[in-house]
Amino acid sequence: TDNEPFKAAMQKFTEKIVSMMKAEQLFQSQGGPIILSQIENEFGPVEWEIGAPGKAYTKWAARMAVGLNTGVPWIMCKQEDAPDPVIDTCNGFYCENFTPNKNYKPKMWTEVWTGWYTEFGGAVPTRPAEDLAFSIARLIQKGGSFVNYYMYHGGTNFGRTAGGPFMATSYDYDAPLDEYGLPREPKWGHLRDLHKAIKSSESALVSAEPSVTSLGNSQEAHVFKSKSGCAAFLANYDTKSSAKVSFGNGQYELPPWSISILP
Repeated sequence: TDNEPFKAAMQKFTEKIVSMMKAEQLFQSQGGPIILSQIENEFGPVEWEIGAPGKAYTKWAARMAVGLNTGVPWIMCKQEDAPDPVIDTCNGFYCENFTPNKNYKPKMWTEVWTGWYTEFGGAVPTRPAEDLAFSIARLIQKGGSFVNYYMYHGGTNFGRTAGGPFMATSYDYDAPLDEYGLPREPKWGHLRDLHKAIKSSESALVSAEPSVTSLGNSQEAHVFKSKSGCAAFLANYDTKSSAKVSFGNGQYELPPWSISILP
């Protein structure tokens, strides 16, 4: 909240972290690998509850962060009123319908939930590889520009360090790399192939908005064109049935709840 002692401590901590990163020349503006900075995390729902003090704190946090001059963009997750130039981003299982609060800000998915927490006495949560890959491809075909997994690598909270009531020490999260660092198949391989296909479509994806064509009751094509070629995303939104569609000079069998990428 808009609490002066807390804000003073938070600013001191943030300045310390940023100065450490700058000293090692880690920001992209210095030639390093850090391309984004984040301030706060999912504060938006808290702000909705507490009102004016929350809004004041959000504006202060954004202003403080931008003033640190990292040379890379700052983001706020789940923060619909993130003030310029801070970019508001989406966290969740599905983010294809997310729209940033200004049309000149990129559409970014900062937490793709690959699974969920494990609780004592409950079932171990899982998320099918097909559903995860479909959600990512759907974001890209609808103008998404950035995807970050939560989690990509599972882990372990030892002893009493688990993050909440009734949460188990396992933080496996059904991640593509499991709690022990081993590839979880078919999820790991499926995502590897998905990102290869997206990467091979890069030139077309960044060149223009797609043209969208209906291929059936629950099927459509998103086609991106560039001077050097094109990329097509053939989508089947039917959750139960596959569909055979005609596109270009060929016919394609689309599995249910899937997107096939033609680079």
